[in-house]
Order: sequence, then C-alpha cells, then structure tokens
Amino acid sequence: MSITIGVKLDEEIRDRLKSLGTARQRSTHWLMREAIREYLEREEFIETRNREADEAWADYKRSGKFVSHDAMASWLDTWGTDQEGHAPETER
Repeated sequence: MSITIGVKLDEEIRDRLKSLGTARQRSTHWLMREAIREYLEREEFIETRNREADEAWADYKRSGKFVSHDAMASWLDTWGTDQEGHAPETER
C-alpha cells in the first residue's frame, strides 16, 4: 500500500528533477522515491554501524579484551597468501 506525502521543493530543485527525469526517461516521482530509498539505506547502514561500534566499545570497557596492533598486522600480512592464518586471539 502506498500513501501520498507532500514535499515542498524550491524551483531550482524541481527544475533539476525534471531535467534529470527527461534525460533518464524517468518521472520526477520515480527519481524522488529512488533518492529517498537510497538515502534511507545509507543512513540505516550508518546507524547500524554506529550502534555496533558503541556496543563493541562498551564490551571493551567491560572486559578489557583487545587484539594488539602487532598481532593484527601479522595476521593481515598473511591474507592472500598460501599461509593465511587464523584471526588472532584477544588479549587482556
């Protein structure tokens, strides 16, 4: 089910939408829906990533567990080689 929501646009934005719609053979309505969909996907991804980072930080503050830079760098150096190693264990 679709609902209608009004959006007030200034003349320049409206004209740009019309021009792009003509060039792409799409309606301004389609362009606006697509732009909103892409915006929401991007922003929701950012929110998820930020929430996961906050949770990881809170977990670190509780546990004190970490992976040292040297251990991580050594592991990453094996990527793409025949001797690719396992992820390093956390330390305290």
